[in-house]
Amino acid sequence: MSKCAAIQMASSPNVSSNLLAVDQLIAEAAKAGAKLVALPENFALMGEHETDKLKVKESDGTGPIQDFLAAAAKKHGVWIVGGTIPITGTNNNKVRAACLVYNALGERVGRYDKVHLFDVNVPGTNEVYRESDSIEPGTESQVFDTPFGKLGVAVCYDLRFPEIFRKMARQDVEILVVPSAFTAETGAAHWEVLLRARAVENLCYVIAPNQGGFHLNGRKTFGHSMIVDPWGVVLDCYKTGSGFVLADIDKDRLEKVRGAFPALNHRRFFCD
Repeated sequence: MSKCAAIQMASSPNVSSNLLAVDQLIAEAAKAGAKLVALPENFALMGEHETDKLKVKESDGTGPIQDFLAAAAKKHGVWIVGGTIPITGTNNNKVRAACLVYNALGERVGRYDKVHLFDVNVPGTNEVYRESDSIEPGTESQVFDTPFGKLGVAVCYDLRFPEIFRKMARQDVEILVVPSAFTAETGAAHWEVLLRARAVENLCYVIAPNQGGFHLNGRKTFGHSMIVDPWGVVLDCYKTGSGFVLADIDKDRLEKVRGAFPALNHRRFFCD
């Protein structure tokens, strides 16, 4: 049994101050016993404009944000699922929203690029988002071997597309980590129900770090970072502001639930 944590914060347009805040939260989570710490989407930068991320983009494998993640994992002795950071893509005017995974030695062990981009007019508000203006999508799901179990990563808007999670289920995923920056409106309507659905239908743990609060760009994010068990039980939830949730990843419980309720073995239709 291992403790995991999901960090919640309200990131600003200042990378340095965001990294200082993240480091403090990781330290607190590690002190509380967390061995796996997940960060929210856009933890290092919530810019005033979508294109602000282009100014701080990094080449794959090098850059101050990546250096920070590696150093923080090693310093605090934890695995880190690094939210998303802007990594250079094939188009000079766009980036990849990359989630990088580091082990407790500070070694990078995986990368997932956000597949589904949030191009949406939020109902009932004047909020308009066009992530595809500055982000190019990834194309593949990713599942990584960790000491805690097989870990799959999805990001924010990916949560609405169950087929990507079913693809990870075919790779025997046991823990889903979903770094997010859900809006206040969409979060209030769908955040918890989507997280619990992904946990129930895939019989796995879901760790969901979210942005939570008011941002200098005028945006409000929903918060309510949570950890959900394979039966859909919310183990911990942090409603608003900066902090973290903490819960055990219990492999015995996972196996017990899957053994007693073997729905994954009853599938008849499979995605590619």
